Amino acid sequence: MTATIRRTVAGALCVAATVAWLVTGRGVFWPRWVYFGVGMILLGRLLLRRALRVPPGRRLWLALDAAACTLIGCADLSVWVLTGGGYFWPAWTLLGLVTIVGLHAWVVSRPPGARERELTERVATLTRSRRSAVDQQAAELKRIERDLHDGAQARLVSLSLALGLAGDLLRRDVDGAAQLLAEARATATAALDDLRTVTQSIHPAVLADRGLGDAVRALALDLAVPVTVTGDPPAQLPPAVQTAAYFAVAEALANVAKHSAATAATVTFDRAGDMLRIHVDDDGSGGADPGRGTGLRGIVGRLDAIDARLSVDSPVGGPTRVTVTIPIEPG
Repeated sequence: MTATIRRTVAGALCVAATVAWLVTGRGVFWPRWVYFGVGMILLGRLLLRRALRVPPGRRLWLALDAAACTLIGCADLSVWVLTGGGYFWPAWTLLGLVTIVGLHAWVVSRPPGARERELTERVATLTRSRRSAVDQQAAELKRIERDLHDGAQARLVSLSLALGLAGDLLRRDVDGAAQLLAEARATATAALDDLRTVTQSIHPAVLADRGLGDAVRALALDLAVPVTVTGDPPAQLPPAVQTAAYFAVAEALANVAKHSAATAATVTFDRAGDMLRIHVDDDGSGGADPGRGTGLRGIVGRLDAIDARLSVDSPVGGPTRVTVTIPIEPG
């Protein structure tokens, strides 16, 4: 029911009650109680709508409490007026309502307790990580679509055209057809390489086959900087956790190779209770800053999705330590 319809119905009820009073010989103006009921309903709706505009939290409950007390106070004042006034008995009701709202406002104005602060921060963190995960997923899908369109798809189109031309030349020019088939084979191989590159960027095959520890060791072998990997992660980490941790270490090692001028680096898996910490250390020039560039920010986005954290200790002149802290199921 829209607001216009509600106002029309309320007005119609008041008019009908007034007409009935006129027709029945007037006397005591009893339609005032109809006006009172309609007015209280409309006032209650107005107060509730205004209270619900307050953001969720302790202030929302204060707004609802104030709206309810205001409605009760207005109802008592209206009844006192409609019954002829006299002794101002609504004073006691108003005093009680003001006391209730005042105490509630005092409680709301007090600093939140440690548990409430923790829950508030937790909700804010989860909201931020969910938004980050959604944004990152959308960006990742765009990147995959672009890589497939510019790489494998283009090569497959070229392969189709080459095979078609080879078929046309097969009877007229065998040597030309053979050359086109050779080119088609090379194009097919390149398309397969493109597809492997895309799938590797989504979930590396070595990670699925050998687990996080061996995947990081295989990654370290391809770097120009000597990397030592010590320790082992838990064997039964969820796939999403393994993927996020792998790409975080990969980005950290890539930064070591590109920017640090380091001569050696180490990756250490360290489990303490229900936390897994992965330290990436190097003896380079330091000065790494997550706020600059997109690499470390990309790591933060991946880690937020699994409730993990990244910390960087990189004074100018080195050394640098990048720490990934991941909550895991105790076992």
